[in-house]
Amino acid sequence: MIISTTPSLEGYQIDQYLGIVSGETIIGANIFKDFFASITDIVGGRSSAYEQVLREAKATAITEMELQARQFGANAIVGIDLDYETIRDGMLMVTVSGTAVKTSKL
Repeated sequence: MIISTTPSLEGYQIDQYLGIVSGETIIGANIFKDFFASITDIVGGRSSAYEQVLREAKATAITEMELQARQFGANAIVGIDLDYETIRDGMLMVTVSGTAVKTSKL
């Protein structure tokens, strides 16, 4: 499955637009990650614990979107958009959406 933030794919033509697909995930960071992230925030630097949580959340949301696109019969998703939100007590929400399409090589 080809996934792109662009509205078209170089070397491919879009034969059919199948509809909007999306994926969502909500992940909570545990207390130990929160504690070490707060130390990192105080002394400076990147919080690898939170970065890993965000990567996992993004991958899960994209996988969910891909599964939905496959159910539509798509072989690509164009125009994807990723959004990140924090909600209640350290919960992280990642949403991704795009347009499922059928493509063929030019």
